[in-house]
Amino acid sequence: MTVAPEPDPDPDPAAGAEARAGAEPGPSTGSTALLLSDAASRIGSSLDVFQTAEDLVDLLVPALGDMSSVALTESVLVGDEPLPVFDPHEQRRVVAAKHAHGPRPPAMVQVGEQAPLVPELPDFGRLYKGGVALWTHEDAVEALGGDSELFKRLVPPGMRQTLGASLFARGVAVGYVAVARTRDPRPFGEEDMRILRELATRAGLAVDNARRFTREHRMAVTLQRSLLPPASTDIAAAETAGTYLEAEGALSVGGDWFDVIPLASLRVALVVGDVIGHGLRATATMARLRAAVQTLSHLDLPPDDVLLHLDDLVHRLAAEAEHPDVVGASCLYAVYDPITGRCRLAAAGHPRPVVVTPDGAARYLDVDPGPLLGVGGIPFEVSDVLLPTGSTLVLYSDGLTGRDEQPAALLDHLSATCRPGRPLADIGDGLVRTAPRTSPPADDVAVLLARLRTVPPDDTAEWTYPADVAEVARAREAVAGRLSDWGLDELVFTTELIVSELVTNAIRHVGSGVTLRLIVDRSRDRVLVCEVSDTGNAQPRLRRARDTDEGGRGLFLVAQLSSRWGSRYGASGKTIWVEQPID
Repeated sequence: MTVAPEPDPDPDPAAGAEARAGAEPGPSTGSTALLLSDAASRIGSSLDVFQTAEDLVDLLVPALGDMSSVALTESVLVGDEPLPVFDPHEQRRVVAAKHAHGPRPPAMVQVGEQAPLVPELPDFGRLYKGGVALWTHEDAVEALGGDSELFKRLVPPGMRQTLGASLFARGVAVGYVAVARTRDPRPFGEEDMRILRELATRAGLAVDNARRFTREHRMAVTLQRSLLPPASTDIAAAETAGTYLEAEGALSVGGDWFDVIPLASLRVALVVGDVIGHGLRATATMARLRAAVQTLSHLDLPPDDVLLHLDDLVHRLAAEAEHPDVVGASCLYAVYDPITGRCRLAAAGHPRPVVVTPDGAARYLDVDPGPLLGVGGIPFEVSDVLLPTGSTLVLYSDGLTGRDEQPAALLDHLSATCRPGRPLADIGDGLVRTAPRTSPPADDVAVLLARLRTVPPDDTAEWTYPADVAEVARAREAVAGRLSDWGLDELVFTTELIVSELVTNAIRHVGSGVTLRLIVDRSRDRVLVCEVSDTGNAQPRLRRARDTDEGGRGLFLVAQLSSRWGSRYGASGKTIWVEQPID
């Protein structure tokens, strides 16, 4: 059996004898009051479990001993509920340590490592009740037996005595703190135990508060990220990449979000929003707003109408909230059409987007910032801009720039990094981590980059026909010929049926001329789009035709022959669109 080493002798025997003869155990009354006052201001000032543990060992060394360490249960570190009672066999990790005479001995358990499990030492029973236990060198030798390796890992060299206390909070054990005396020859006294018990109680509550914050933060981040769309998309209108970076510190995650919503006729809606506040409430509000935006987008409403409906929704949310004055959001909504290369945007209290042209020139788009969602009574302005093919549109929340709404440094950064061919994900990641803003970020950041594309002119075809039923046959012939030119003969039959039904309905029921357009994308979305536009405003809808009805089955037939269909309204008239997949 290997015998554990004895304590080191006093560095200065004479000084040690003098100290033993003339000094009372423990700190003086004045120093005790100062120590507890310092503890009241430091312990609990941070919502980080690691910082709280470091504050505790800083207070204990050298005021109470030469060495100190704090170990927390693994469950606490990830925000889970710890065991309700102290368990010596529960796995713990050392999160903070301090040595008054230099670095922590290399043979001992280091910060970040798991502490090995040990047999129960004398006075362990006190720890079950939240008390303070005292062990001498002889106690440690007896408990660890001849295991010299375990002795070196757990017992400080030259240790004379060690005080230990569980970190309890609301009756739950969250960790353990130990303070040892090596060169200090004084024995621990009752005053030392009282001080450690009080400090451990304060630290336990602070650690538990930090644990609760960690749990809520983790839940909010998990919920937030699960509600966001895929980070990258590659569709006919654009290649996109979104980046989200949660806030650091005590503010927790906020309600920033981005979205990429494919629309009819190969168009795409690009959205970035920011909900007022932080935490789970902000995340829940974000989820409701994002769902509303997706629904409104598929109705093909103009950008200003989308924001008006969102404004009404925020009003209702504020009426339901416990604190209505803290319910609000900003939003930027953009619709890009790859056929024309035009982008229509509207903002509700949101920062202006940036466009970077293929030559690297970056500029802010002239978009009216508009009022925040929830203000009410103020219309939103729509901006219409023509963007060159290959341009990169950059939408972001105000966490990226802080109070400066249009920093020149952001343009310089994008001009230098936003180059054709460079992956958008790399650009977005570099942007949120290096662009000028407060550090660490006091607000979460959402960034959406879209590298815009246009559909080649040869992949579209358009015809206009007068209000004459005889023109339906000409429309079918034109469609069959163009599909044959595109090599899509397998879609001729179904497309002729769709065109015949839609053009006939427009001429008969609206009595106006019609515009017929075909759009094909064979590389990404792989769809054939058929559009029929007229001057009518009646809402087309499916209905159940009775067996004796002579009509009413046209749209049902169209729906069966397509992957999806719908309608949208313009300044005058409507457009019915139908999509068929290309195999």
